[in-house]
Amino acid sequence: MAEKRGSSITRISFFCLFLTTTVMFVLTSRSRPGVFDRKSMPAEKLLTAFNNGDSQTSNQSSVESANERKGVEGGFQLSCNGNLKEPLKIYMYDLDPEFHFGLLGWNPQGNEIWPDVRARIPPYPGALNSQHSIEYWLTLDLLASEFSENPNSRQAIRVKNSSEADLIFVPFFSSLSYNRFSKVIPPSKKSKNMELQAKLVTFLRNQKEWKASGGRNHVILAHHPNSMLNARMQLWPAIFVLSDFGRYPINIANVDKDVIAPYKHVIRSYVNDSSDFDSRKTLLFFQGAIYRKDGGFARQELYYRLKDEKDVHFSFGSVQNNGIRKASEGMHSSKFCLNIAGDTPSSNRLFDAIASHCVPVIISDEIELPYEDILDYSEFCIFLRTSDAVKKGFLINRIRSITKDEWTRMWEKLKQVEPMFEFQFPSKEGDAVQMIWQSLANKVPGVNMKINKSRRYSRFVTRKRRGLRIVPAPKNFW
Repeated sequence: MAEKRGSSITRISFFCLFLTTTVMFVLTSRSRPGVFDRKSMPAEKLLTAFNNGDSQTSNQSSVESANERKGVEGGFQLSCNGNLKEPLKIYMYDLDPEFHFGLLGWNPQGNEIWPDVRARIPPYPGALNSQHSIEYWLTLDLLASEFSENPNSRQAIRVKNSSEADLIFVPFFSSLSYNRFSKVIPPSKKSKNMELQAKLVTFLRNQKEWKASGGRNHVILAHHPNSMLNARMQLWPAIFVLSDFGRYPINIANVDKDVIAPYKHVIRSYVNDSSDFDSRKTLLFFQGAIYRKDGGFARQELYYRLKDEKDVHFSFGSVQNNGIRKASEGMHSSKFCLNIAGDTPSSNRLFDAIASHCVPVIISDEIELPYEDILDYSEFCIFLRTSDAVKKGFLINRIRSITKDEWTRMWEKLKQVEPMFEFQFPSKEGDAVQMIWQSLANKVPGVNMKINKSRRYSRFVTRKRRGLRIVPAPKNFW
C-alpha cells in the first residue's frame, strides 16, 4: 500500500516538474523574440491581391490591425497587412530604338538606347492611339525602377542579369507600330510594321534566354487586336499581354497562358464626382460605330430597339467633331453605359464608362476582363447575354428594374476600383501599371512548371562502370 502511495506521489511530482518547466519555457520564449528568429526562416514571395478595394494576400484573409501597416524588414517590402513581398524581377532586352521610342520620333544621342526618364519623356500620341499604349507605360516603369530609392516598394524592377529574372520583357511598341507603320510605302514591298516583326522574331530566336525557356518566360505586348499579326504564330509560347482573345486561335492565346490588360480610357476622368442617381438624367448611353462586322451585329439590333426610348441616348459617334468631349459629357450625365461587342469582344468604351462612374452594361459573350481573378465585376457591372439583350423590351426592362439603392452601390464601387484602370507615370500603388505587373507575377509559377517539365528529357543519363556520365542533348533537341 505504501509502495503504491509512493509511486503515485512520484508521478505527481514528475508531472508538476514537467508543467513548471513548460510554463517557464513559454514565458521565456515570449520575452526573447530571438528564440524563433524570422530571419532564420525561408523568405516566401507573397503576391498582393485586391479585394473590395483593400490590399490582401492570397494566403491570409484577415490579420490583426497591428500588422496592417507598411515597413521594410530584412531587405523585403512588407505589404500593408504585414506580409513579406518581393518585387517581380524583369530582364528587359536592350532592343534598338527603332522597336520602341524611335517609333515616337525620339532620336538617341551617341550610343543611347533608352531616353533618360528623369529628364524628358517622349510623348505618346493621343486620341485613339493612346488606348493601346500599355507598352509605353510598362517600359517607362521598368526604366524608372533603375533610379528608385526604394526598389522593394515597387511591383516590378529591372535586373541586368537574365539569370536573376522572373520574366523576360520584350520592349516592342507593337500597337504603335501597327497604328502608324502598317502602310506599304513604295518602293518597299513590305510595311515597316511587317519588317520590324520579322526582325524581332529573328532576334528573339537567337537569344540564349529564348532558347533556354523556349520563349515561355518572355512577355510580348500585342494589345491592339491587329498588332503582331505576322509574328504571333511564331512567338506563341510567350506570354502575350492582350486586350482580348477575339482574333487569336485558342492554342496561340488563352486565359491560362496570357494576360488581359485594360485599355487606357480616352475620355476625361470624372474628378470630384458629386453626381447621384437623380442628377444623371440619361438612363442609358451609347455613342460609337453602330454598324460593325464580325460579332457587332448586336449594335444595330439594339439601335432599332432603343432609338425611340425616352431618356436613352444611342447614336453614332467618332473622334471627329469633338466626339471625345461629347462622349465625356454624355457618360458623366448617364446612369448606365452600354458596352456592346463590335469587331472584337472588348472595346475601350468599358474603361471610359469606369472612368465616368457610369455603370457599364456589358453585352459581349466572349469578353475577357482584366484582373478578373481579383475583381468581381458583377459588383459594378451589369452582364447580359447577347441572345437575351436583342429580345424586344428585354434590355430596357432590365435597366429600368434596377433600383436607386442598387445603382448607388455599384456607383460607389466604380469609384473604388477606378484607380486600378489608370495609367500614369510615375506609376502608383494599385494603378493599371502595377496591376498588370501583378497579373504577370501570377503567371510565373505556371511558367516555371512548364519550363521545368520541358527539361525532363533535355539531358540523357548513361551508366558507366564507375558512376554516371551526363550526356548533353543533341542539337535542335528543343
